[in-house]
Order: sequence, then structure tokens, then C-alpha cells
Amino acid sequence: MYCLVVALGYLSFCQITRVYVFDYGMYSADFTGPMMVITQKITSLAFEIHDGMCRKEEQLTPNQKVLAIRRMPSLLEYFSYNCNFMGILAGPTSSYNDYIAFIEGTPCRRSKDHQTNGKTNGRHKQTDPSPNVSTVVRKLATCFFSLMVFLSVCKVFPVERNIDDDFIATTPFYAQVVYLYLSMLTTRPKYYFVWTLADAINNAAGFGFNGYNSDGSPRWDLISNLRIMDIEFATSFKMFLDNWNIQTAHWLKRVCYERCPYNPTAATFILSAMWHGAYPGYYLTFLTGIVVTLAARAMRHNVRPYFLGSPSHKLLYDGITWAGTQIAICYTVVPFVLLSVGPSMKFYRSWYFSVHIGCVLLAVALPVKPRHLRLKEAPVFSHQDSTSTDGHCNQKTKAT
Repeated sequence: MYCLVVALGYLSFCQITRVYVFDYGMYSADFTGPMMVITQKITSLAFEIHDGMCRKEEQLTPNQKVLAIRRMPSLLEYFSYNCNFMGILAGPTSSYNDYIAFIEGTPCRRSKDHQTNGKTNGRHKQTDPSPNVSTVVRKLATCFFSLMVFLSVCKVFPVERNIDDDFIATTPFYAQVVYLYLSMLTTRPKYYFVWTLADAINNAAGFGFNGYNSDGSPRWDLISNLRIMDIEFATSFKMFLDNWNIQTAHWLKRVCYERCPYNPTAATFILSAMWHGAYPGYYLTFLTGIVVTLAARAMRHNVRPYFLGSPSHKLLYDGITWAGTQIAICYTVVPFVLLSVGPSMKFYRSWYFSVHIGCVLLAVALPVKPRHLRLKEAPVFSHQDSTSTDGHCNQKTKAT
């Protein structure tokens, strides 16, 4: 905890200095980007060492037991993990055990490779394949396509038009909704470009192998930061967040959500806002994200079971929730793009805070059991089933 407070405090000081000492809202040399990645690594490592030295292992979650570090890293290992050339600029963050296993060439293996459905596959040897050229080329092609889309389309649908007085006064509300979706859709390719390029760099170096698919082909998504198709066709707020900036979501889960005894959802969103930077728009986005998450959770728990009776009902539910999720995401992240309080509040006022009000009413009206009760009622998996089915000691836990 002390490491998290010190690292996050220093990062916040640097971000405040960059924003309010240098040009506010203008581009400048952003030295805080690499610091954000290193903050994740330093704090993850601190908690993993703490878990490895914990005398009461029954207090640890299965995820924490897998990631726990039993031996204190040397100074060389520490700086290698934090400052390696593959992820120093844009990440993505990985667990210390996965990184050291890659460096030493002796990844932590189980007796057999497991597939994502929990089944075993004894046909493949327990060795990492060489980096697949086609995998790296495919990711580089995705980078190029994302960059071209962003450069060619982003200026056609500027986000700032959502708060233009003439646009608000003369455009029907349904057209404003469509334009909001298109304007936010065209801002995402720049993130696709950066994160996919970072993933491709690690894969080219041989880092990122994650076991085999059911057809025997190797998977190179151990440290992938996004799944584009799952993002664009997400049918819930949680599904969108689970596939966006994946490694940062894992970090937030490890250091905050799994350890915070009270209101872990709110604490996680606030930590995420502090980590992202000092712009007020970040805090507006993540504070809005809290109420949207609670409302989406309430809807899923109370409404979704009624649509699972037939494929047609399920398809109808997926279509409605896809549209609702995309609108909620776009509404939530507008301040993240606009950065300042004035423009962000102007946008929310133009929508009469409708999503805020609707989400609060849903969260209050629809009951959801507390997290600790849901965990007690969840099925119990064996240790083998509680971890993901990869070649490395991966940190993901199976969703219940």
C-alpha cells in the first residue's frame, strides 16, 4: 500500500506539473506516458511480493496465489522488468512471473496445455513456439488500417461538434445520438494503433505466447491490450471494459478491486482517474462510469434472465443492449476527450443529464446482491479451472 501511495503520488505530481505548468490542453512532450506504465509495474510487483510473503495463504484469492512472488527479485531483474525496451513507452504491463519466465526461457508449465474451455490437450509439447511472422504481420496490418481510418475519418466527425450551439439547436435529438456514436467511434482507432503496435513489438521479441487454440495454432495474446471486435460489438458495459485496455484493467483489479473492502467499484474508478492524469474530464468520465456500471449490473442481473428462453429473445436482447452500451459508452467518455469541465458540462446539459438520471434510477430500483454474497454463491472451481488455459502462469481467472 505504501508503494502504491508513493508511486501514484509522484505520478500525480508530474501529471499536474505537465498540465498546469506547461500548456493546458495543448500538445507537449508527454513524459508521463512511460511513467504511467512503470507505476503499474512497480505497484503490481510490490503487491505480488507481499502476497508471496503472506503467511496466511488462505486469505489470498486463487488469482493472487498464482501471481505471488516467492523470491525477492535481484536489482537486475527489478530494472529489467520495469525498464525493458519492449514496453517502456506504451506497455503493455505484464505480471512479473510471466516476464521472468520469458527471459529465462523456463515458463511455469502445468502438466498439460489447457484450452480456454478448461479441456486438456496433450498433443502439443510444453515449449514456446517461435514468434509467428503471420501473427506479427497481421497486427502490423491492423495498426496501419487503424491509423489510416483515424487520419482520414476523425476530422469528418469532430467530437467538439457535439457541443456546438448551432448543432444542438438545429439537429433532432436522434441525429445527435447518431452523430455522438460516429464521433466517438472515430476516436478509437488511435488507441487500436498504439496498443496493437505495442503488442506486435512484444510478439516479435518472442513475448506473449499464451498456449494453443483448439485447432493447435499458437495464441499470442498473453499481454494483448484490446480485442477490437469484442469492443465494437459489446453488449454490456462490463464486456466493453473487459476488452478495452485489458492489462490496465488487470492491474486495477489486482491492486484495488480485489483488495478494497468497501465499495470496490467506486474505488477502482477513482484510482483509474488518478492514474490517467490531472484533467478534470478524466474524473467526470470515471465518476460517470461508476453509476453506469452499477446500472448495467442491475439490468443484467434482473432483466437478462427473461430473454434467455429462446434464441430469438436472446438476439433481441443482444441488439437492444448493444445499442444501449454504445450510447452509454459514448456519453461517458465525452469528457475524456474534451478534457475541460466547461465543455463537458455543456454536453451533459444538452442531454439533460438523461443517462446519469436513468442510471441512478435503475441502480436504486433494481436490487443487486452485494459482492461478497455473490462470491459465496458462485460455483467453486478447482485450482486448475480457476486459472486461464495458457502456456505460462497466466493471471486471468475464469468468469463465473
